[in-house]
Amino acid sequence: MNMKTLTRKSLISLILCLLLLALVPLSSIRAENSSISTHARAAALIDVESGRLLYSSRGDEPMLIASLTKIMTALVAIESGDLTSKVKVGKNAYAKEGSSLYLKQGEEMTLEDMLYGLMLRSGNDAATAIAEHVGGSEQGFVYLMNAKAEALNLTHTHFANPHGLDAEGHYSSANDLAVLTAYAMHNPVFKEIVATKEKTADNPYEKWDYKWSNKNKMLRLYEGADGVKTGYTKKALRCLVSSATRNGQQLVAVTLNDGNDWNDHSALLDFGFNHYPLKTLVERGETVSGYTLVTGKDFAYPLGQGEEARLVTKLVLSEEKSTAGTEVRTNAGTETGTNTSANTSSFGLKGVIIMQLGGKEIGRVPVYTPSQLPPETSPYEKKYSPAGGTAYPADNWLQAFGSALRALFKSGEDQR
Repeated sequence: MNMKTLTRKSLISLILCLLLLALVPLSSIRAENSSISTHARAAALIDVESGRLLYSSRGDEPMLIASLTKIMTALVAIESGDLTSKVKVGKNAYAKEGSSLYLKQGEEMTLEDMLYGLMLRSGNDAATAIAEHVGGSEQGFVYLMNAKAEALNLTHTHFANPHGLDAEGHYSSANDLAVLTAYAMHNPVFKEIVATKEKTADNPYEKWDYKWSNKNKMLRLYEGADGVKTGYTKKALRCLVSSATRNGQQLVAVTLNDGNDWNDHSALLDFGFNHYPLKTLVERGETVSGYTLVTGKDFAYPLGQGEEARLVTKLVLSEEKSTAGTEVRTNAGTETGTNTSANTSSFGLKGVIIMQLGGKEIGRVPVYTPSQLPPETSPYEKKYSPAGGTAYPADNWLQAFGSALRALFKSGEDQR
């Protein structure tokens, strides 16, 4: 074999390698750089407790999301509706195209039972009936959905309907769906519904009850799986949001347009649990060294290898002036006391411990005098109460209510 032949073969091999690289999706390259890959057009992984995104590939790209829409539908209905109220199936909900509970026109069912049908069997008829019941009309309910998206700062999300059938102006992103679901999983009603494998409900038209089996196979395939929702349309293709809890840590995985989603979700969840375990950094009632103060809540955060050593924490007091630079020690490490003289009627609240990683704030822990430590609240209240940093302005809900009313009036005018 001469040198000319070797050169020609080498050139052909180089061209073939370049062609293969050109055919590899960008998401796969990025995933490999993060030591994990998926077959999805877009994917995300989030820790529920902290809200930290642990993995993202094309995470902010707006895409069709099919029935993953119903995560927001269920959340808005739970937060805004009466679970014991009776939802009546109207003509718009009856025989709605796509997946269905096969509800009869005029049939009545409690909102709670209909939410189970919505999330377990992905009933489009249930989605429409719920929207009309809670929002007064489908348009009114969609306004509430978009108001909630705005309140959660889901900047790559917009809804046009409550069921997820493909429509202009109806989209979300993997990152937004991860944030939405992490928020929703703090709601105990939502959390219980999406973890249910089978549910029975009264059927007024037959001798037997409705019996719904959850379409989410992850509940049976993955150890610790406890949610969330499947989705499919011919344009969106296979979409999935799953969740799982292990060793007290809950993760949510999202894939959009993924033909191998069950396996990809198992890999994503394994990656999160193995590489970013949740670590308790502060415990409620822990004494702040050097001060007659205690911490007001637990604080846990998922940390990768070597990240705990890079944590920076500081104590900011809100009452008395003292020398800056005082070192304060808790389980989270050493804090630098940075004091202010701001007056506050705080009922025992004396300041806050600010925690940073890589120069970015990852959380705050209030500190109190021991005798005035307030009662502990539920995880949902702790994360989303008005006293927290993630509270939602009241005017968002007023705007949503006003929008819903306008939609109702418009709907009435259109029917005349």
